[in-house]
Amino acid sequence: MPLYNRRPEPGLTAAKHLPPAAMPLSELLARVRQTLSERFADSYWVVAEIADLTLPRSYGAHCYLTLSDQHTTGRGAQLKAQARATIWSARYQQLSAAFEEQTGLTLRTGLKIMLRVQVKFHEQFGLSLDVVALDPTYTVGDLARLRLETLRKLQAQDLLERQKRLTLPLGVQRVAVISSPTAAGWQDFVQQLREAPYDFALLLFPATMQGDDSPASIRAALDAIRPRRQEFDAVVIIRGGGSKTDLLAFDDYGLAAAVGAFPLPVLTGIGHERDEAVVDLTAHLSLKTPTAVAAFLIERLARLEAALEGYGGRIRELAQARVQQETARLNRLLRHAHMAAQTQLQDHRHLLHQRIRLAAQAPRAQLRQQEQHLTRRRHQLHRAARTALRHQEQGLRRRGRALAQRFRRLHRRRREQLLRHHHQLQLAAVRLLHRQELRLAQAQAQVLPQGPAVRLLTPKGRAITGPLRPGQEVLLRLPDAVVPARIGGQLPLFLP
Repeated sequence: MPLYNRRPEPGLTAAKHLPPAAMPLSELLARVRQTLSERFADSYWVVAEIADLTLPRSYGAHCYLTLSDQHTTGRGAQLKAQARATIWSARYQQLSAAFEEQTGLTLRTGLKIMLRVQVKFHEQFGLSLDVVALDPTYTVGDLARLRLETLRKLQAQDLLERQKRLTLPLGVQRVAVISSPTAAGWQDFVQQLREAPYDFALLLFPATMQGDDSPASIRAALDAIRPRRQEFDAVVIIRGGGSKTDLLAFDDYGLAAAVGAFPLPVLTGIGHERDEAVVDLTAHLSLKTPTAVAAFLIERLARLEAALEGYGGRIRELAQARVQQETARLNRLLRHAHMAAQTQLQDHRHLLHQRIRLAAQAPRAQLRQQEQHLTRRRHQLHRAARTALRHQEQGLRRRGRALAQRFRRLHRRRREQLLRHHHQLQLAAVRLLHRQELRLAQAQAQVLPQGPAVRLLTPKGRAITGPLRPGQEVLLRLPDAVVPARIGGQLPLFLP
């Protein structure tokens, strides 16, 4: 096959080799289609996962799929492939019906399938795969493998038997129910419990019971019950019947693990067709339908009531027999008590007569003993009084001496205090007298004429500017002479 659009060899000039002629894209793609049809003429079995699905919306429409394949190599690399596939209308009607009949599943996103395809290439739409057959046994085996892996993981975490070890109360009446509020199974469950002669307290925690969102919705309901678990005796998960595809949510590992680890006993009533769901295996008890769960609860209370009635009857019989035995025993005890009382009465009567005879003799002896005792007491009192009087006199004398000494000390302190006060008063009087004399002298000095004829000077002849004090020596300057004097009394004293 010739090579198109090849670059010229190095060293060759364009003059010697002309550029090759370009070919149309349609011719190139036609050659690709021819090569692929020749190379991949047969059909091939492939395993892939449905990444996207467009089901036919009307009769005669086709089914379009996007297939993907992703796995990890030994070196940890991620390998992924993706291709478009088509199931033509007539073939889809045949293949989908057979697939659903043998697997109980419908084609859906995320389902892993084995299918036989033919490689097709179109110049306008590119590469695609035509589906010619589906192998339902592979899908069934893959679901079984996933279920087995889920059970192994639950077994390794001890979640298959943990619920079985919880104790279910004898009378389950406070029930938390997880179901769809519009489901017929929920209505049947409630109706059957209402018709029972027992009172059940039901609280519905709504959840989606079908579809891809169902496991997360049921887990959310369990999470809502967990903080209020003291209000309930058990949890019931119920759902009406459905196809095997509708019940795949109850094989979810996360939901089964949440049920297995729940602290309250969980009862399931899922209307499945044949096999048990994984949730049934991790629950405390699995029943076939919602009405079977209701019947179980009613029957459990009926058995408890019958057992209690039987115990009550047996208790009444035992009580009656015990009452009869105790009545006979009480009668015997009464007869023995009556005879013993009569015997004791006679004994006490004889004893009383003896005490009366002794009592007639005893008062005289007791009177003599009392007289002797009083005489001894009188002598003892006289001696004790004299002794006490001597002690009191000695104590009074000691206290008198102590008081006299204390009085003398107090008198001496008082006299000393009075002397100190007298001396202080004398000093204060002298100070006051001197102060008054000084003030009088100052007043007299101010009264004396202070003109140029008479003046008071210091002994050195300077004018006196400060206050005068008693005993101070001054010079009295007269108009015609200077006379020495001393301040004192009412007038300046002239020195001799």
